[in-house]
Amino acid sequence: MDVLSDTMAALRTGRPYSTLSERRGRWRTDIAPYAGVGFHVVLRGSCRLILRQGAGEPVELAEGDAVFLPHGTAHALAGDSPEPTVLLCGAYRLDRSRAHPLLEDYPEVIRLPTRPGRHAALAATVVLLGDELQRPGPGTDATLPALLELMLVYLMRAWYEERTAQQADTGWCRALADPAIGIALRALHADPAQPWTVAGLAGRAGLSRAAFARRFAALVGRPPLAYLTWWRLTLAARLLRESDAPLAAVAQRIGYTSQFAFAHAFKRAYGVSAGRYRQERLADHEQVNVWEATTTTGGPAAAG
Repeated sequence: MDVLSDTMAALRTGRPYSTLSERRGRWRTDIAPYAGVGFHVVLRGSCRLILRQGAGEPVELAEGDAVFLPHGTAHALAGDSPEPTVLLCGAYRLDRSRAHPLLEDYPEVIRLPTRPGRHAALAATVVLLGDELQRPGPGTDATLPALLELMLVYLMRAWYEERTAQQADTGWCRALADPAIGIALRALHADPAQPWTVAGLAGRAGLSRAAFARRFAALVGRPPLAYLTWWRLTLAARLLRESDAPLAAVAQRIGYTSQFAFAHAFKRAYGVSAGRYRQERLADHEQVNVWEATTTTGGPAAAG
């Protein structure tokens, strides 16, 4: 699995959610902050996205536009036209307890056109998702989550394509594209349980130890072994959420030879013991998804 996919899989929690709606006349829906990322796509008509006061000008959205909200920012959607506006909207829960540095690269709102010739894979996924929501049939329960997974990947990929085209020289866009640091990141993600050293990673990257450490920290935002520890514990959190593996097995899978050392590191990072974290996340999964729960109350789902 590549670094971007690996990271998003580890941070995702719960199930994604999507809706299809049609609005006309004068309308507005306010959407509260959300512990995850969301998107809206204008399939027909037009509308505008409004951020909280002082956070920027409204974003005008035309037919074929997608807008990605990587930080779950509070916003509103509004329109004023006798012609119908058809919206495809969705959301993904993320574990925000320790946000990945790649998410820090993203602005509050990203506008991405999905018209022909621009981000073809994203445009195709929008069409498939819209059709599935409009005409559900046998297999829809399996198809929708898969399409939403694709949607998230293509939204993120489209942003990185835009950044690369603009020759962005900082942040994770540069880190993933950097020949040396990209190799190191892929190695860490491919085998996090390996007893990595800075010298060993530098050798893979083809740099001296000192040069590699400086370059890695500058692009990734933290030293190599600090990132490795962060990533191991992020994987541990995912295993605790999604499996019933014993703590000793979790520790071993992420590279800790001592369950005690793992337990100490996890509590220092997350503020609770690994066992307590697992219990709390299981309780969270029993609750109704926030976006789904607001379908009848004028919240995010009602907007799309």
